[in-house]
Amino acid sequence: MRDRRAELRHLLNEWDFIGVFDEETNVDEYDCMIGPLLARLADGADSDDIRALLDAEVTGHFGLSDGAVETSATAERLTAWWRTTT
Repeated sequence: MRDRRAELRHLLNEWDFIGVFDEETNVDEYDCMIGPLLARLADGADSDDIRALLDAEVTGHFGLSDGAVETSATAERLTAWWRTTT
């Protein structure tokens, strides 16, 4: 059985939009997004829905300015990844 949480963590760490990922000391910075992303993807969210969630996290949780991080490509990547897990 695939470990979707671990796979999603890996994808978010690759994205590393705030530049803090370190495989030895900081692997869980983006874990706050794993649960909500998995839930939305399981409910059939498309890339626009995932982009909106990422935008909300970037601004609301991480405190960056609106539009400071481009999320469309990551939303596409996450929805494409999800399709391979079902």
